[in-house]
Amino acid sequence: MSEFTKYEIARILGARALQLSMNAPILLKIDKKEIEEMNYDSIKIAEKELNEDVLPISVKRPMPERKQKPLKKQKREEKPQEEKEKKIDDKEIEEKEEEEEQEIKAEGEIMELATPEDEKEEVEKKPEV
Repeated sequence: MSEFTKYEIARILGARALQLSMNAPILLKIDKKEIEEMNYDSIKIAEKELNEDVLPISVKRPMPERKQKPLKKQKREEKPQEEKEKKIDDKEIEEKEEEEEQEIKAEGEIMELATPEDEKEEVEKKPEV
């Protein structure tokens, strides 16, 4: 019984107790007097069966797979061409952002952005409820 962890023992006892509660045969020869002392508790009966090593239950534990592959060294070389491409990309992104900002400003002028003076007028116009 010491070969099982406490979690495995709990799982085994629970499974066997469920079997016993559904009228599975008891694997030990137990007197009626002893069963009455256990108060017909299926968990106690399952525990006694486990302690006597009569349960035909096995536990499969997952073990990590051992892979033995040689690790390859990865070479990382920075090419001057890649750096130039990065700079070009950055410049393009900045140009696009500036264009978007200009568009937003133009749209804002069309929509007439609110000024703090406009907001004060709206607050004064609202009637109190």
